[in-house]
Amino acid sequence: MKNPYFTHETIDGVSREMLRTIEKSNKKRRFAFSPSRSALIILDMQKYFLDQNSHAFVPSAPSIVPKIKRLANAFVQSDLPIIFTRHINSSEDSQLMASWWNDLITEDNSLSEIIDELQFPRAKIVKKTQYDGFYKTDLEDILLKRGVCQLVITGVLSHLCCETTARSAFVRGFFVFLPIDGTATYNDEFHRATCLNLSHGFAIPVLVDELLKSLET
Repeated sequence: MKNPYFTHETIDGVSREMLRTIEKSNKKRRFAFSPSRSALIILDMQKYFLDQNSHAFVPSAPSIVPKIKRLANAFVQSDLPIIFTRHINSSEDSQLMASWWNDLITEDNSLSEIIDELQFPRAKIVKKTQYDGFYKTDLEDILLKRGVCQLVITGVLSHLCCETTARSAFVRGFFVFLPIDGTATYNDEFHRATCLNLSHGFAIPVLVDELLKSLET
């Protein structure tokens, strides 16, 4: 079920090929990325998913870390908002998560911490209990107070928290950009399906370098 479809050596070529395939299947929607009205959402880049000793390790996730870090640095330099989510559950708030996965990421688990490579002191951290980053959190309030109308959604897992949060953002009126090389999940099939499905009605698939060019101008 797991395969490293992204590696540090292959991520650029594979993500470009994925984008070309998606654009052949769905009409390319040309909406301008407006950095001044955007926020960077970094979903669940926790040791639980990035530590190779964890049973939940995502093999392709280490390859997206440098990409996300470059985006985050660009957002910092432009004084634009960065919001991390940290998935935390207790037996009281897990709902179906516990029975579906037979496991919980608890507050006292050291693997619940965001990875050291992505430490940005001025970033907000939103704790969530479900796939959806908006569900019973203050994420929407944070974004609206900053005048944000566009989101760049990155992190893990593409087909679970990233996809669910992107759909939830869309129905709340946020325009979503999904970096193909800034998200990762357990295998190529899940990743491609997410990017293809979201491109049809919820988000614009892009590459990190495309966003960086807009941020740097």
